[in-house]
Amino acid sequence: MPDRYSCFEELAANERPGTDFRIRLVDRHTETVILAPHGGFIEPKTSEIAEAIAEPDISFYAFESLKNAPHGHYHITSHRFDEPKAIELLGRSRTALAIHGRRNNGPDSVWLGGLHTGLRDAIGKSLRSAGFKTEVNQELPGQNEANVCNRGSSGKGVQLEISRNLRHQLAADAELLKYFCRAVRFSI
Repeated sequence: MPDRYSCFEELAANERPGTDFRIRLVDRHTETVILAPHGGFIEPKTSEIAEAIAEPDISFYAFESLKNAPHGHYHITSHRFDEPKAIELLGRSRTALAIHGRRNNGPDSVWLGGLHTGLRDAIGKSLRSAGFKTEVNQELPGQNEANVCNRGSSGKGVQLEISRNLRHQLAADAELLKYFCRAVRFSI
């Protein structure tokens, strides 16, 4: 399903904060921000994973749908994602790491993307060392300069696309989530 809204202003004019969607933000004044721009029911468990990576000392942001609707109803594609609080936080941060969800197409590897190839590759190496499969993202590479992961002051960030199966495994297994978060944080 294509996105219903092309920008946040359109979404906010038609949907109700606190009822249809919510924004969670913790500004810890760090150079890196961990974000889930498609949290809640849009790409389930991405907010929880992003928050776990950010805890206790990295800035965190999540845009979450509070209603179960077709994927495109609350989804704003990453290169059009312009929610003002997110953009403001990103402007105060050097680098962003965006956590996304993807379908169970292919193996449960984490797809790595974004313009910060050095950090992308370091995160991939750390995740593989922790026993997770990774591959450079060919389908959703996060290469657009306007992509929310590339909107920090450095102009380059990282995007992780996590399959539905792996997201649910991480959410159900606290120890596995801890290993995943530790691997990602090691590279940040």
